[in-house]
Amino acid sequence: MGNPPSFIPINNLVVDNEIYPRSAIDHKRVRIFAENLRDSFEFEPIHVQLHPEEAGKYRILDGAHRWQAYKAVGEQEIPARIINLDGHDPLLYAAKKAIGPRQLNEEECRETARKAFQNNSKLTSIEIGKAIGRSRRMVDNYISDLRAAIKADLDLKIFRMYRLGIPQERIAARLSVQQRNISNYLEKMATLPNFLNSDLKLDFTVPQVAEKHGWPEPIVWSLALEGKEDLERFRELKWGLRTWDLWNWNDCDRRFGDDWPGRIPAQLVAHILYFFSKQNDLLFDPMAGGGVVADTCLSLNRRSWSFDMEDMADARPEIEPYFWDIKDLKWPVYGKTRPDLILFDPPYFSKKAEEYDANSLSGLGREVYLDFLGRFFKLAHENSKKSTILAFINADWRNFQNTPAMDETGDQSIFIDEYIRLIRKSGWKVTHIIQAPMSSERFQANVVAAMQKKKILGVTSRYVIIAKHRL
Repeated sequence: MGNPPSFIPINNLVVDNEIYPRSAIDHKRVRIFAENLRDSFEFEPIHVQLHPEEAGKYRILDGAHRWQAYKAVGEQEIPARIINLDGHDPLLYAAKKAIGPRQLNEEECRETARKAFQNNSKLTSIEIGKAIGRSRRMVDNYISDLRAAIKADLDLKIFRMYRLGIPQERIAARLSVQQRNISNYLEKMATLPNFLNSDLKLDFTVPQVAEKHGWPEPIVWSLALEGKEDLERFRELKWGLRTWDLWNWNDCDRRFGDDWPGRIPAQLVAHILYFFSKQNDLLFDPMAGGGVVADTCLSLNRRSWSFDMEDMADARPEIEPYFWDIKDLKWPVYGKTRPDLILFDPPYFSKKAEEYDANSLSGLGREVYLDFLGRFFKLAHENSKKSTILAFINADWRNFQNTPAMDETGDQSIFIDEYIRLIRKSGWKVTHIIQAPMSSERFQANVVAAMQKKKILGVTSRYVIIAKHRL
């Protein structure tokens, strides 16, 4: 774990409070060490680790008082061993080294145990106890509230994923929990929301209950709307139902989904679910982004399997990580269960490309982008059942920026007819084309004025294309 001593410049060393187990430096002890150095006393080398964030720096694992003493007597370097921890917790290593002539006091032990457990909840009380010189039972007392909070958080994650219809084996894999333990958790899922349901019956609002119990609002909505028909759910959520094939909203419903590039309104998702699915149907969301589809499914009692290239295991456990390899497209799940509805909302061509991940579809060239869509439609057709419905959301694209409308050539444009051609070519039959324009209010007044002056014609066109299997 260690190397032979090196001499490291004093100024290249730091005390990192994140891994330093003591509450403060003992300056009396530093003065004694400084006197020892003036009397030519040789100390053991301090232990350091390469700083994970500051290039050329080292953080002290053991020897902060000796380092301060070397500084006090004007030394420029200090003997040190550079430690390779091989994945071991640096805080616990530092705590273990602190068990010596001046052991950690009770408060230092408690704070070190809590910090270590917060950094890695898989550490056992025995492992932490060995490092800080305390019994397992004492460590249990130190971290009991943290352990309870993590258990409650795990309960909620399992509840959320189970309510969305994610199979047990995938819940277990996603949360790094043994499947037999998931079965044990599921036995108490029926009673988990009892306190929330009690508050809802007392006429507390959904936001009040969510804040009081620390539950995400979409899950609380799923409880509050239990047993209600879709139309009644719309009314409760204050979503006016669009009866015709023009769906437009000025803004997203911030209760559902995270802030995300290209975020679509929950109201748009809800209308697709209302008209093209039934309660308890299974929805497949291949590019889930900020989770607006999963959240809306909770409120409308639909199951949802969501996937995205960005792994948000803690905040969004229901969105399973999956990267769509454009060179080798494969469906992310196997088995007999096929979705009732595929809601495909990919990053739009060239829009917000700088805000997405470098591997996002948005940054692809025109032909590569369209080729991917065509192959995805075919793959979706192969992995669905005859009754599956495809809902594809996308926008027209023209390179209108800084170009007057009369000067546009349209060479690289992508219009709705391109998408329809690819969908039909893949074995689907288009049944509906719904206009769902993006809000023009997202443009600032000075931008609109500049466009008007230059006679630039912007794009707000967006469509929901509905397709079924061709019989």
